[in-house]
Amino acid sequence: MTRLVRLIFIAILLLSCKESKQNRIARLVNEWNGKIIQFPDSMCLTSYRNDTAIVKYIREQTPYTILNYVDTIGCVSCRLQLPRWKTMMEELDSLYPNKVTCLMVFNPQGKRKLIKHLRNNQFNYFVYIDEMDILNRMNKFLNEEDFGTFLLDKNDKIVAIGNPVLKPRVRDLYFHIISGKMVVSSVDKEALTVVSLLKDKVDLGDFSWNKEREAEFVISNVGKLPLVINDVITSCGCTKVDYTKKPILSGENIILKIKYKAEQPEHFNKTITVYCNAEGSPFHLKISGNAK
Repeated sequence: MTRLVRLIFIAILLLSCKESKQNRIARLVNEWNGKIIQFPDSMCLTSYRNDTAIVKYIREQTPYTILNYVDTIGCVSCRLQLPRWKTMMEELDSLYPNKVTCLMVFNPQGKRKLIKHLRNNQFNYFVYIDEMDILNRMNKFLNEEDFGTFLLDKNDKIVAIGNPVLKPRVRDLYFHIISGKMVVSSVDKEALTVVSLLKDKVDLGDFSWNKEREAEFVISNVGKLPLVINDVITSCGCTKVDYTKKPILSGENIILKIKYKAEQPEHFNKTITVYCNAEGSPFHLKISGNAK
């Protein structure tokens, strides 16, 4: 079972990686799969509800734990993705009560800014604000996007790796393991169509940071089967995407409308990842500019 999980996860990661990264990804997955995560003897877990803070020092023991370690250097909303985590945690609580715990560990660049962000998003779950970066130093986490989130068993052993709120296939793998099903998501097996992108980059130029800007991407279905957009994920909470959820027939187009609203003056380069039933999926679209 452990070998099967490892092979499935390696395949999932490779779908999003360039050929030059395949050997590295495979080696790292093999090295980290099965490792035991070490935790401090005492962790101050805190829930920030409105203007109050509730503290506890005992981590919940459940059959599975999703550990998400994040440093908050850079755009806080980009790094934390709290709305997506909140939605998934609510779903886990509903489908698998008392079976899985989500442990959010943050190494903040600015603690006050982090707490404000938690409260603004009404994120009432317990989190561990690790100002001394103890957990990272104990386990020597890799500075890699795919190696900061882990699914652990009841003994804190890693059974899967990857961020389930950013990658639908990783999410499916986590849910299959938690539910006891060891099958690949049907998304991986569906028939594929072919798409054409008119462009995959848009430069929004210079503009006032407190004004919203928009961009559009056109995806043409040039294959024989209907095109279905499974999910669209942005690298930042300041980027929103609007698109139709209906299947796009052969010969037709779909327009993704991108809205960007800066949180502060910055030069930005944001990525929009499109998951669909097309060859080459996922597709990475980019918007850039200078919000002054």
